[in-house]
Amino acid sequence: MGDTAELKTTPLHALHRELGARMVPFAGYSMPVQYKLGVMKEHLHTREQAGLFDVSHMGQVILHGAGAAAELERLVPQALTGLAEGRQRYAFFTNEAGGILDDLMIANRGDHLLLVVNAACKAADIAHLRASLACEVEEITDRALLALQGPAAESVLAKIAPETAAMRFMDAAVFDSPFGPLWVSRSGYTGEDGFEISVAAARAEDLARSLLDDPAVEPIGLGARDSLRLEAGLCLYGNDIDETTSPVEAALEWAIQRARRSGGAREGGFPGASRILDELENGAPRRRVGLLPGTRAPMRPGTQIFASAEDAEPIGHVTSGAFGPSLAAPVSMGYVAAPHAATGSELFGEVRGKRLPVSVADMPFRPSTYKR
Repeated sequence: MGDTAELKTTPLHALHRELGARMVPFAGYSMPVQYKLGVMKEHLHTREQAGLFDVSHMGQVILHGAGAAAELERLVPQALTGLAEGRQRYAFFTNEAGGILDDLMIANRGDHLLLVVNAACKAADIAHLRASLACEVEEITDRALLALQGPAAESVLAKIAPETAAMRFMDAAVFDSPFGPLWVSRSGYTGEDGFEISVAAARAEDLARSLLDDPAVEPIGLGARDSLRLEAGLCLYGNDIDETTSPVEAALEWAIQRARRSGGAREGGFPGASRILDELENGAPRRRVGLLPGTRAPMRPGTQIFASAEDAEPIGHVTSGAFGPSLAAPVSMGYVAAPHAATGSELFGEVRGKRLPVSVADMPFRPSTYKR
């Protein structure tokens, strides 16, 4: 990552320092990995009350024009022309080999689409959009992005913007507030009910302080964000999915609507369609699965998975792994050959030269609590 002086900062950088955050390099930014509570307590507080995350490092992009949805369908396998105004959809850019270039959120805001893309990919994503689409592609650089997650998130945010309480999972809207217009979606990446809130950068610290003034809210860093999303069975780009991974291998086929599949109204027409449509019909050679180690120690990324304690050749590997505070047990996810991907399959992970038992499990590891 280079010298920390080269790192970008978010509009909340001074507040993170004031709150005692431990800062680390992440995707080219100086970001808080934990605060005074520590990762375990931050994780559990989010599950029990509400956590506030700075996700301003992510990219916010507007595609202007009534034809933007139809144009964007050329780059993603998702159905966008029928996405209702005020609704958001999970999507992914694919390449000609059927791999995933990035995963993102797309919201229909009437005369334009709002995209939220991953920090490490945003420069490449914006270049890809500008090279591929005729519509205007505007990168938003004067707004911060906060995530308020957990069972108390609704009541906390409603004190600032009362109309947000009526939102349902994946709704997206703009609300007036004492901190200026807030671009709000009822979504997040923790498995909890909650919101992502785009606010003018100049007002971001004021909004964050107001939210943190509520006794239900604690600041949460990247450490707990990772364990929360892992318990929720959600992918981290660059770990669990990348440009070599197809959506079907990644168990993300639920995000490809019928209209874009074989026989659908707008079948194919996106990069890598031949591979992806074939795998939708016939399956992929490997699958992303949940993994529950039979030990107290987590199986970390890179751990090789074997079908038996004696086999010489691995049949998969771990891509994410950590202790799951909500489960009081280690959890992992990774890829295994399709014949071994059934729930309950007993496999072995090699840790420090020893073959240790691990079983294939359904995800999420903990039920999600989205407000439907």
